[in-house]
Amino acid sequence: MQKVKVIPAIDIMEGKVVRLVKGDPKNKTVYSSNPIETAKRWEGAGADMLHVVDLDATLGLGSNLQTIKKVVQEISIPVEVAGGLRSENTVEDVLDFAPKVVLGTLAFKNKDLVQKLSKKYGSKRIVISADQLDGKIVVSGWKENTGLNLIAGVEEFVNLGFSEFLITSVDRDGTLSGPDLDSLKKACNVRGAKIIASGGISKLHDTIAVKQVGAAGVILGKALYDEKLTIEEVKAIA
Repeated sequence: MQKVKVIPAIDIMEGKVVRLVKGDPKNKTVYSSNPIETAKRWEGAGADMLHVVDLDATLGLGSNLQTIKKVVQEISIPVEVAGGLRSENTVEDVLDFAPKVVLGTLAFKNKDLVQKLSKKYGSKRIVISADQLDGKIVVSGWKENTGLNLIAGVEEFVNLGFSEFLITSVDRDGTLSGPDLDSLKKACNVRGAKIIASGGISKLHDTIAVKQVGAAGVILGKALYDEKLTIEEVKAIA
């Protein structure tokens, strides 16, 4: 069985490391006022890469890109940058300093632009974010339902030459209620798709279950920050 990449999330809002419940900015916990320190901590614990999210950009409240750039410069493991990357210029700015971008809203609203970026930078530098609620893909900070079926969306982008997908189950995110294994399994069965699982991981057993359905990577958020598991533990079974 393949190794699963262990990927801590660093969600940044107003320059601080936070976690939201189901993407709600009114329901947040601040864990640190120093994202660089947090990044170094997870790197030191053995993370394979980091998933860094600009929550202010996602919610249209501002930008933390300078902070994120510093994070990327200060550590040696790869970083994928997510959150509010909705214009060609912004994506290009981020790809100037980060190895990968995660595109959700832009991917599902402007496929032509995403293909153009893929031709310029290579499809391996673009992760398609398929955030789902009740099996349908949602965009724009999870406020807008596209009506598109999750698996159909993944298949469409595989056919366009993309291979890496981040799947977040919105109703599980930040809840510690366990991953949506049914959706993940279906997505992992799409030929040519490598799935990173996100949302609901609460204990070590969840990461084993995610591995068993075939995920290529797992995002660790609230469970890691609330010390319900450690990167070292997950690495040992991943």
